[in-house]
Amino acid sequence: MLLWLDNFTMKKIPISKFLPGIIWFIVVLVLMCTPGKDLPEVDDWFQKLYIDKWIHAGTFGLLAYLFMYPFQRAALATSEKLQYFLRIALAASIWGLTIEFIQKYYIPNRSFDLLDWAADTVGVIITFVFLRKNTLKKADF
Repeated sequence: MLLWLDNFTMKKIPISKFLPGIIWFIVVLVLMCTPGKDLPEVDDWFQKLYIDKWIHAGTFGLLAYLFMYPFQRAALATSEKLQYFLRIALAASIWGLTIEFIQKYYIPNRSFDLLDWAADTVGVIITFVFLRKNTLKKADF
């Protein structure tokens, strides 16, 4: 996700500000690549309430937030912040889709689920809208 950063931006935002996002990225990768046989069995109520989808939305929403937050706090123009938010949201959504393909082709007893990717993307969009609103509100002052 840091591929879209130029040298000027990196001088303003130390890489240490991105460590929580990088750590969470690794945690998500490990969790999503856990073989199906190692996952706990879930009760029927768990599936009826779509808890799995809420977890996906929260996991990817947090991932996007941890990468967007350093930009929100940086001394950048509002338009630059919003561009980075959009890039991170897009990258996080693509990462969610990539994880689904990794699960389908490389992780035993796991499968591709388009609704999981949709939940990932919804979490990312919620984070984007929240930070965008807060960033625009602060820019008005």
